[in-house]
Amino acid sequence: MSYQDDPNCYVGSFPKDFTYGPFEQNGDGDSSSLQDDHKPRILLMGLRRSGKSSIQKVVFHKMSPNETLFLESTNQIVKDDINNSSFVQFQIWDFPGQIDFFDPTFDSDTIFGGCGALVFVIDAQDDYQDALDKLQLTVTKAYRVNSNIKFEVFIHKVDGLNDDYKMESQRDIHHRATDDLAEAGLHHVHLSFHLTSIYDHSIFEAFSKVVQKLIPQLPTLENLLNILISNSGIEKAFLFDVVSKIYIATDSSPVDMQSYELCCDMIDVVIDISCIYGMVDETETNTFNNESSSLIKLNNGTVLYLREVNKFLALVCILREENFQKQGVIDYNFLCFRHAITQVFELRNKCQSSGTDRRRSGTPDAVPNGAADSTESTSDHSQPQLA
Repeated sequence: MSYQDDPNCYVGSFPKDFTYGPFEQNGDGDSSSLQDDHKPRILLMGLRRSGKSSIQKVVFHKMSPNETLFLESTNQIVKDDINNSSFVQFQIWDFPGQIDFFDPTFDSDTIFGGCGALVFVIDAQDDYQDALDKLQLTVTKAYRVNSNIKFEVFIHKVDGLNDDYKMESQRDIHHRATDDLAEAGLHHVHLSFHLTSIYDHSIFEAFSKVVQKLIPQLPTLENLLNILISNSGIEKAFLFDVVSKIYIATDSSPVDMQSYELCCDMIDVVIDISCIYGMVDETETNTFNNESSSLIKLNNGTVLYLREVNKFLALVCILREENFQKQGVIDYNFLCFRHAITQVFELRNKCQSSGTDRRRSGTPDAVPNGAADSTESTSDHSQPQLA
């Protein structure tokens, strides 16, 4: 039997049981669950059939893009809890396109009050005037409730458009959207625009940038990656959440889309091979563990190197083959990097625990004195040094 016949595997993706956890759906949008959970939320909004549910299924539930053609239109609020042992901890709320903000049952304060980011999806292959009107209404309503929301606009379904039309559509949508907000008196509201499609890696790259804005530890993670690559001869490094293939951090050098796609494909290969040949202990739920690593040498002299950081995080590096000759130094530096990541986890958990205790006692939240210094000292003490 070939691996294509294995019901536990997807070809070119992940095994079905390699996931965050159970899927939860709340048809009535119970606001009490919103208030009880303090994880940041990402709201998916847009007109009907704009592709919101397809994005959610492809990125976080490993659905094949072709399968999304059979998804029914969303008629109720769908809650998706993204929660694992890594820095990726948030909720996604998929809203039906016909939602009415002026409906008395729509609690704007509760919905937008705890929102970290609002992703508005616009179908680039359709007349988007109605979508822009809905965008202006949505941003205005949300900003008045919570001025800290990160507003992201996905110009979606661009796979069927040529490059010139893509850029023209992005410029037009950007210009009209900002003008609409200016007329509403929201000159200072910033919108981030992304060209996306579920048929390539653009949707993962766009969601990576959205999630990164919700990670308070992002500067520390970037600093650790900068230290690692500068001492190891690495050209580019990504810290991936292997379930969703979004990168939660990268070094300060610009991100090349082709390099990101290579790293995503490498994660697919590692998980697929692990699904077929890996051995799972009784205490483990998947085959990606602290022994997981991979090395791929390309015919252009480039090396892709993957190492497991923790249960759901992987470090993927791109470097020249001649720089990989000192693999022992790279591996030692990686161990220092992984130890530093562990310290950041511990500090984050400590801060979250103290914040929970303060909320229970009624004390206002505050960042503990020295928290930033402690985080920075993590990177200093764990700075990899070349032998």
